[in-house]
Amino acid sequence: MNDVQLKALLDGLYFVYNRRELVRPDPLVFLYDYENLRDREIVGLIASSLAYGRVAQILKSVQTILTLMGSHPRRFLERRASSLKNLLGDFRHRFTRGEQVAALLERTAEVLRSQGSLEAFMGDCVQKGGGLLEGLNLFSRTLEPKRPGFSLLTAPEDGSACKRLLLWLKWMVRRDEVDPGGWTVLSPRDLLMPTDTHIHRIALRFGLTNRRQADLRTVLEITRGFAALYPQDPTRCDFVLSRFGIRSGLSIDDLPLPSD
Repeated sequence: MNDVQLKALLDGLYFVYNRRELVRPDPLVFLYDYENLRDREIVGLIASSLAYGRVAQILKSVQTILTLMGSHPRRFLERRASSLKNLLGDFRHRFTRGEQVAALLERTAEVLRSQGSLEAFMGDCVQKGGGLLEGLNLFSRTLEPKRPGFSLLTAPEDGSACKRLLLWLKWMVRRDEVDPGGWTVLSPRDLLMPTDTHIHRIALRFGLTNRRQADLRTVLEITRGFAALYPQDPTRCDFVLSRFGIRSGLSIDDLPLPSD
């Protein structure tokens, strides 16, 4: 399968599967309830940070936190961030405890007071870091400086795929029927492919990488492969490809091999 054939396949999949009705049970669904961009960026940070483990538990955990914060998360953090440690005292999400979430959101509130928005802060981090990767390091160090055993905000300097943080950026920057977007501090062409086991397997199948470990180097390689097809929007097919292996009836094994 050459680039022309692969792009034709991906364009077809995007046309068929890039639909909002196929989002659930993806935690992205929570963002659709918030029209205000400053609320939505906070909701996205929470939803993406907890997007690991069984999907039913992810949805339950995110809903628990958002219910506590009410219909205007930004307003809540401005007024009541200090109460989160007590409110989330019994919270558990796999390896994540309530105090860890509370600490992240309290620091988020501090950033909002000094920078005005998470978007402005991300832009400042990228500018000071001289690029996206170092910007993400600065962002993570600020919001989660203690770097516990299991981090809510993995960073490029950890060497990991940073899937959840990259997923949040995609939600906030891209705008189509699925991704709500709204941020202008970054462009879709700046984004890196959120890479989990499903996307990694598909990239291997399509010949976009030969690396067997889904780490940061693999993310960069996969992103370059998709950027060759979509220079202005390398993460365009993330959502549709992530449906394979997640939704019933859509199997990775059904996708063509490069030789097909």
